Amino acid sequence: MKSTTSLAVLALLDVMFTSPLWAAAAQDAPAPIVVAAADDAVPSEGLDEIVVTATKRETNAQRTPISITVLGGDSLKQRRVLSLVDLSDGSVPSLRIAPFEARTNALTIGIRGIVPLDANQPAREQGVGIYIDGVYLGRQHGVNTSLFDVERVEVLKGPQGTLFGRNTEGGALSIVNRAPTGEFGGRVTGGIGNYGAYNGELHLDLPEFYNFSVKIDGVVQHQDATTKNPLAGQSGWNLSDRQGLRAAVRWQPFEGLTNDFAYDVAHTETTPFYSQLLNFNPNACPSGGTAAVPIRASLAPNCVLPGTAYTGLTGTIRPPLPGVIINSTSRQKVADIGVPQQPSVDNTHGFINTLKYKITPDLELRSITGWRGVTSSQWDNAGGAHRPPVVAPGCVGTACNFSRYSLANLKQNQFSQEFQAVGTLGPVDYVGGLYYFIENVSDDAATPNSMAISGYTTAGQTSGYSYVVLDPCVGSGGFGSQPGCRSIDRASEVRSRSYAVYGQGTWHATDELSVILGGRYTTDKKQGELLFSRNINYRTDPIRAAANGYKPLDETWNRFNPMATIGYQADEDIYVYAKYATGYRAGGASSRTSNYQAFDPEDVKSYEVGLKSEFFDRRARFNLTGYIMDRKDSQVDISSVQFTATGNFNNLVTINAPGNTKIRGIEADLTFRPIEGLTLNASYAYTYTNIPPVLITASAVSGTPPVTTSTSVYQQFYIVFTPRNAASGAIDYELPIGKGDTAVRFHLDAAYSQATQAFDQFETKNDASFLVNGRISVTQIKMGDGDQTLNVSLWGRNLFDKDVLFRRDPSNSLPAAPSSSVTTGSVSNVLGDYGNFNQQRTFGIEGTVRF
Repeated sequence: MKSTTSLAVLALLDVMFTSPLWAAAAQDAPAPIVVAAADDAVPSEGLDEIVVTATKRETNAQRTPISITVLGGDSLKQRRVLSLVDLSDGSVPSLRIAPFEARTNALTIGIRGIVPLDANQPAREQGVGIYIDGVYLGRQHGVNTSLFDVERVEVLKGPQGTLFGRNTEGGALSIVNRAPTGEFGGRVTGGIGNYGAYNGELHLDLPEFYNFSVKIDGVVQHQDATTKNPLAGQSGWNLSDRQGLRAAVRWQPFEGLTNDFAYDVAHTETTPFYSQLLNFNPNACPSGGTAAVPIRASLAPNCVLPGTAYTGLTGTIRPPLPGVIINSTSRQKVADIGVPQQPSVDNTHGFINTLKYKITPDLELRSITGWRGVTSSQWDNAGGAHRPPVVAPGCVGTACNFSRYSLANLKQNQFSQEFQAVGTLGPVDYVGGLYYFIENVSDDAATPNSMAISGYTTAGQTSGYSYVVLDPCVGSGGFGSQPGCRSIDRASEVRSRSYAVYGQGTWHATDELSVILGGRYTTDKKQGELLFSRNINYRTDPIRAAANGYKPLDETWNRFNPMATIGYQADEDIYVYAKYATGYRAGGASSRTSNYQAFDPEDVKSYEVGLKSEFFDRRARFNLTGYIMDRKDSQVDISSVQFTATGNFNNLVTINAPGNTKIRGIEADLTFRPIEGLTLNASYAYTYTNIPPVLITASAVSGTPPVTTSTSVYQQFYIVFTPRNAASGAIDYELPIGKGDTAVRFHLDAAYSQATQAFDQFETKNDASFLVNGRISVTQIKMGDGDQTLNVSLWGRNLFDKDVLFRRDPSNSLPAAPSSSVTTGSVSNVLGDYGNFNQQRTFGIEGTVRF
């Protein structure tokens, strides 16, 4: 069912057929570098200057002491980046983007090894700040909506705690949209692709009228499911449908004053990637039955859940259900068992107002006001029969129910206000600011079963069976998936407030030497309440809440984050710098626990040296960075069992790992234009990470003071989605044809990533990847006697159709944490590893009319 947003956008775009986003702007490795140039313009002979705003003022990227990659609008178009999830192929080696679990309605985003595994909770924060036109986004939900008319994406690497604030330990991802020009013009793009894909865009600039300039952007993007669902009337997996509308107004009543106001609204529907069963009982876990079977190293050396010290097993290993396919080598085009599945829905909206008043040539005052909101409704049944509960033919009653339907709702609203003063006083450039942020978030989650097996066995053999869809209201033990029929696993409300004052000054000691000092003082206040846990209403049943050890979250944290940098212009084309920077991620509480267990902030210190250089008459640009980061009190997750007033359950507990997490790395970027029209790019990132082993005790997962016992175990944790080695490269070639501006453009890019962990608790890794994308375009084709031009392109992503397992989950192939005693685990739900493959090859054709 189409939303009002969808209908509005479709009405706006009824002259179109489809398209990806594209734009023009500055860009840096790993893509051709063009600044303030029209889309598809032929590159100049040398490399163009890249202008960035990473220091809150416009500066040349080659003279800015920050490791930064800039993807301009043209680069995004060539790579067909329609939303942020399209950057998950590794285009920027230090930037890691992955779906949360199998779901693209929330993204895991990391830089330099600062990658949160589960920031999908209201009281937990991300480690990389995401900004749209200078406004911070508080949640990872809703960030995978369609990109509009993007001028550039700045990837700032390393802690940005001084100018950008909390939750920027790893860096910041800043999206800058194109502002109104005040001149009539625009473009319409439409295209089609395989898997029923179609895209459309309209970008319209209206003429200035009484000092007001208006720009309107509308986008529509659609792709059918790539894994079919055998159950009639249900959605398949990996489908997407996005619509978005943005209106921007620029008011310039007199010279020196500019006010930019923008409002955007977006509606996104997606289904998760299909979760395949990769193997069966890969750790050779034995059946224990009702009596515990002792674990011996010779019997089951790998059948141990990390962080546990049980010595015996109970339960029975059950075979996979009939019809279940075990496939670890290629993505399935059709699911083995049809299950209920409907799209997850995200609706985002918000406005941003940026006022800039240049009082004197040396002083500009700014006000940045942002109000945004997102509602997210998650429906994930991608696991089907590949996730617990594990059942088998011959079962009885509710023991026959399976197919865990992961359901969640989230609602978030935020408001932020920032005041800045940017100016120059003699040899000092300075920026100072005040910042206020408030966020209200609520969520709930349920996991009913949606299917059952009905059948019987004879002499141990399956004689007949059928799969039955459970009643969506009462079929799962009296509950179901429909709103109002759910047994609420967890629900919470969180209110966060942040206040900050900051300043940074750049002293130009000489024409070559600069010294930069800065600092930010932040106060964070977070109040959270666990409303439900395992269908217990904590507000109406305070006795059982207290018996579970529940305590509301009410914490305040104060931090001062300093920064110091020395920059030196060795000669006209070589710039070097040394930098010390800090950052921190706020603490919170885990709503996945029955006691709402709190955890503290984590802090990072970074030491960085960098070289930025140009040579061959500015035909080549080479940047090199080395850094050392130490993170204190790393937030890590433990799978465990909590004993409660109503029994016990598996949960994910967040704790602060003692000691310092070490992160070390090298980054290199090369851009080379050997001849006119040909641009080569290469980028590389080496990232070493190590979290010291953590002593896991019973108290570590219950919130009580640490007590070391005979069951205490040291556990190794890992940083997820962070390859030791990653690289990317691109080739762009322009071939003018005819006497006009018409040209043929050839683009090819590739990215390599070494295998990484997908969970911080398991050593198991996903696949290494090597993905290639390409595009061929004919640009600037004249249409009649006017200024209208036509561009036509053929594009392809994952050209070699590589099957890459980007997420491998081993939790269902290991025993559950001890439940019947402190030393006995259960194998009743041991089945096998399951995981998700990447997007297969997609391709299409599109055209753009510019007027």
